[in-house]
Amino acid sequence: MAETETKGLLESLAVLATTLVGVVYTRLELLSTDLEEGSEHLLSLVRLYLAAIFCLALGLTLTAILLVVAFWDTHRLMVLGSLAGFFLIMGIAAWGLAKHKAKTRPKLFLASLLELLKDRQTLDSR
Repeated sequence: MAETETKGLLESLAVLATTLVGVVYTRLELLSTDLEEGSEHLLSLVRLYLAAIFCLALGLTLTAILLVVAFWDTHRLMVLGSLAGFFLIMGIAAWGLAKHKAKTRPKLFLASLLELLKDRQTLDSR
């Protein structure tokens, strides 16, 4: 009789261990996904900031050229002014979008935290 109880206890422990390994594996997968999403978000922010800096620098350069050329012939002013305005507007728009994305970024490890909260509530209810 004691041998049967021991065997049942060992089987229960094996099932528990298998379940725990499955839970840990799932949580690590979620953590990995969260890290990937975080790095992709950071990379997109860096790209937007670089685009903003490039456009603003080019706009400022063209604005300086516009001031130099302002005292020359007629049509160069319209072209340089249009290009300078375009790049300044694009730079400001990219900067604003980057600031918006930085403020509204998703919380890191949110999916993992939600799953762990569900696990905790399930364990507490037992």
